[in-house]
Amino acid sequence: MNTDVAPRLGWWQQAWRLGAAAAVGIPLWLSIGVVAQGQTGETGSWFLIGDPLVALGCLTALLWRRRFPLAVAMTVAIASTASALATGAACLGLVSLSTRRRPVESGVVGLALVTASQFTGGLYPVQRSPGSWWLELTLPALTAGIAVAMGMAIGARRVELRSLRDRAESAEREQTARAAQARALERNRIAREMHDVLAHRISLVAMQAGVLDHRGNLTAEENRVLVRGIADGSHQALEELRDVLGVLRADAARPEPPQPSLDRIPDLVADARTSGLDVTLTTTVAGTPSDAIGRTCYRIVQEGLTNAAKHAPGARVHITLEGTAGDNLDVSVHNSPSTRATAPPPTSGFGLLGLTERITLAGGELDHHPTPDNGYLLTARLPWPNPTHEKRA
Repeated sequence: MNTDVAPRLGWWQQAWRLGAAAAVGIPLWLSIGVVAQGQTGETGSWFLIGDPLVALGCLTALLWRRRFPLAVAMTVAIASTASALATGAACLGLVSLSTRRRPVESGVVGLALVTASQFTGGLYPVQRSPGSWWLELTLPALTAGIAVAMGMAIGARRVELRSLRDRAESAEREQTARAAQARALERNRIAREMHDVLAHRISLVAMQAGVLDHRGNLTAEENRVLVRGIADGSHQALEELRDVLGVLRADAARPEPPQPSLDRIPDLVADARTSGLDVTLTTTVAGTPSDAIGRTCYRIVQEGLTNAAKHAPGARVHITLEGTAGDNLDVSVHNSPSTRATAPPPTSGFGLLGLTERITLAGGELDHHPTPDNGYLLTARLPWPNPTHEKRA
């Protein structure tokens, strides 16, 4: 973008500027006519015809002053030699040129304007007094200086306005970028919440449905238990989905419902057993960690059970929790190989990614890999600060 090119003017803005330029030259033109009339009794044909035509040409040339500022300003300044009425047009050209704030250009055109003013009177039959030369030189120089100063001030104001506009546009772009980032983060948060809430329930329901499909030797009571488990799991999934959507739609001032923590892990294991998973839980946790640590631990176990139900149906799952305050809280979810072949379930790919992000934010470490017995092991280590140290901090 060329910052030297000023914005285009509307017809009204152009008209009043040219009218003001014409009005500035009228007093000088009339004064010359009055003096000439008083001294010689006539003004001459140039005063009535030539001078206005040259002034009209200069005003017309000023229409292109913003596209060719130096050429137009110099042309009008030189043409003003033959026209007293064009003095205002020459001043407007100098003002427009000076908005570019280039002292050399403004000085050259200003000098040309002052020089041209010394020859203007030669076209008229006007007698000059011997001691008036300094006035005839000082007044045009002062006029040119005022024109240059006005142009410089206008140019500085334009630069300031352009800077403010650029800052506003930059701030708007930054605001738009921050809003887009906030929307992306919110979408990721919603995806994690939906995954954490629904993936576990739906996986257990899918596992129970798979048992009904693959095992034809179940008793009526076993079938009833599985069907009931599918119905209960589906109902719980809908309830949890409704809770998540309620939180997302709720007012920002409304508090969120309590999140599951470490004390809910036995209930999570009991639900998995009811759904048909062979799960054992061993815990040697001494004390009660903070809600943030407990919630992260709950999500780790939930993700481990979800993956076991999806990828290793019929496998045995062993969960180990151990840790003390002031040390670490270690979580381990190990599942044995699957006991039956099933079609690979659809995966979102966000489960372990979201879990990794949670654990990283908590300052912990996550590891997951296959085991030599073709099972899978998910382990995590979460820092568990001493509560007394937290209070002192």
